[in-house]
Amino acid sequence: MDVIARIEQALDRAMVGLDSPGAPPLLGSAMRYAVFPGGARIRPKLLLAVARACGDDDPEAAEAAAASIELLHCASLVHDDLPCFDDAGTRRGKPTVHRAYGEPLAVLCGDALIVMAFEALARGASANPIRLASLLVTVSQAVGMPGGIVAGQSWECEPAVDLTEYHRAKTGVLFAAATMAGAIAAGHDGTPWRTLGARLGEAFQVADDLHDVASKAEDIGKPVGRDAALGRCSAVRELGLAGALARLDRLVAAAMDSIPLAQAKPS
Repeated sequence: MDVIARIEQALDRAMVGLDSPGAPPLLGSAMRYAVFPGGARIRPKLLLAVARACGDDDPEAAEAAAASIELLHCASLVHDDLPCFDDAGTRRGKPTVHRAYGEPLAVLCGDALIVMAFEALARGASANPIRLASLLVTVSQAVGMPGGIVAGQSWECEPAVDLTEYHRAKTGVLFAAATMAGAIAAGHDGTPWRTLGARLGEAFQVADDLHDVASKAEDIGKPVGRDAALGRCSAVRELGLAGALARLDRLVAAAMDSIPLAQAKPS
């Protein structure tokens, strides 16, 4: 089975209960709308690639972790697009969840996706409690305080922002969780894989900052010019176009240099 099929089926398994009798249908519909069709699925692809590099001896755990990471990413997009943050009208080439379903359901949709992410992880990785415990800690730290994606979103409310810390928390940390979780799901230490994910995530955010000033909305499926309109810290604003491109190159090179050598299977 190819990687995309593994990811989509894992997401389907996670969301199977949405059509249960008595469940509010509009919320279930909003949750599916937020997740399908997906974007590039970069984070779960990265997780499964690392799991494969480490032997992938528990595919169910790896797929559950991949679904969890993607659900958390989708939840963050739903909340990020809300009027109180970006007030974005489109995402992935279609109306954002709050435009399609209303703001109250969008808030609940993001919240429910977060809970679903941890339920999917717990169910899919339950066969190995030691690995599950490590996965839960790794993923939880990538979401909350002090350095998870919630903290990354919160930096936009602070009067002074350090670009590196902002990018690290807003985007880099969930990429780092993906690479670490891939190794953990396969029975390896996730720590050696942290830098690969973190640097790729920061590079992804720099590229996103560049797209915001240099791309067209119809090409990237979301509004452009938002960083300038909202007075938000960005690589282009802080470093200029040439500086942002140079930073992107450095981050990608650092990510490639950090890839661990083949690891022996732990006893």
